[in-house]
Amino acid sequence: MGIERSIRAKKLTPRFISPFKVLERIGLVAYQIALPLQLFRIHSVFHVSQLKKYQSDPSYVIEPEEVELQENMTYRAKLERIVDVKDNQLKNKTIRLVKVFWKGMTLGDATWEIEAKMRQLYPHLFP
Repeated sequence: MGIERSIRAKKLTPRFISPFKVLERIGLVAYQIALPLQLFRIHSVFHVSQLKKYQSDPSYVIEPEEVELQENMTYRAKLERIVDVKDNQLKNKTIRLVKVFWKGMTLGDATWEIEAKMRQLYPHLFP
């Protein structure tokens, strides 16, 4: 069983994934866009700050990255590297945490995970 990451924080992650057709302007700062069927559970209205105008260029072809979403709108993230380590002191025990940089994410999206769990899932990364 691997680590799952939700895309709930920023609907489509902070990178631009594909050009979508604008269906309707809603108010001054929101647009409804046509999403593909695999994203049917995501609300289709976005703030203008999350969108970027597409400049047509026939020589530039965007190949969308295939992301397999599960029923609960999560996907299996791939660990790229461990960035940092720290000890988290609770009332009567200490838990060792590792900061994990996930493939395809920005450094700001790195998460703190329990080291013991990461050792089980990725034993090749720990000596």
